[in-house]
Amino acid sequence: MNAPIVRLTSLAHGGGCGCKLAPSVLQDLLANQPAVAPFRQLLVGTETSDDAAVWKIDDSTCVVATTDFFMPVVDDPFDFGRIAATNAISDVYAMGAKPIMALAILGMPLNKIAVDDVRQIIAGGNAVCASAGIPVAGGHSIDAPEPIYGLVVIGLCRPEQVRRNADAKPGDALILTKGIGVGIYSAAIKKGELSGEGYAEMLASTTQLNRIGGELTDDKDVHAITDVTGFGLLGHALELARGSKLTVTLKAVDVPLFAQAAHLAQHGYITGASTRNWASYGDAVRLPDDFPEWQRALLVDPQTSGGLLISCAADRAQAILKTVHGAGYSAARIVGYTEAGPAEVRVTS
Repeated sequence: MNAPIVRLTSLAHGGGCGCKLAPSVLQDLLANQPAVAPFRQLLVGTETSDDAAVWKIDDSTCVVATTDFFMPVVDDPFDFGRIAATNAISDVYAMGAKPIMALAILGMPLNKIAVDDVRQIIAGGNAVCASAGIPVAGGHSIDAPEPIYGLVVIGLCRPEQVRRNADAKPGDALILTKGIGVGIYSAAIKKGELSGEGYAEMLASTTQLNRIGGELTDDKDVHAITDVTGFGLLGHALELARGSKLTVTLKAVDVPLFAQAAHLAQHGYITGASTRNWASYGDAVRLPDDFPEWQRALLVDPQTSGGLLISCAADRAQAILKTVHGAGYSAARIVGYTEAGPAEVRVTS
């Protein structure tokens, strides 16, 4: 017997990448874990808060592995599956690799959700994987108190194609490929106050594969890539700053936003994860004096299936941005730059 029809978001205490543990909590949890340095073939592990692990098979092949899953950020089950799958695959693209297969992760409160809805979640994920040209080759499922869906994703690249968040260089320009506002829109969805146009905008962004990361991988002037997800633009920029040991400056006025994001932020549609994110940055993020709180909320807004933050040679930035636009990322903008200095993020108006 099917369970009664319910809103998916009502079954979860949080949604999308807003469910992630705060950066400071995650650092505390990993602080005393054994070092992975003895594994010489592990090119990327946990040392730089990167998007995926990278294992070097030989001089021509690396395996890139990641996993990502979360609770519903929208109520439509097919859309939830699509967003979750797109988000998980993004980590492979962010490392400069291309995915080859996925495994599904599924946890469902089967006494609360219709079996047909669960099938639609799985179908949504399968549809995105088909679009990426990869199979869902297996997976694991459990009966869980809240709905959870995501993927393990495996990709391949050559060693020189790996793009870490620790390889940005002083003087780089920073390109963001998607608009900001997913967390704010999801907060409006939970209150039933996001317009149809807003939902369509959010869905188009969160289901757009970040395949441009894998397509830029042979450009030596693209130095570092990371995807912007649950820690917000400031949080992931800070990871890049710390990994690369330099200062990141972001120009708030240049950050692309969803059409209704500023309006909704000014009217209080802000997630709890935004507050946790801001508290986690400490003194490593500097804002201008009298910076509006609603504007800060946009920069710490947790993104689900957000864009890529690309660090590239400044003299090639316009050409690379043109390539990104040509690949279909119309919201992409140059949002800042890097320079020698302390590992921190500075925001200018």
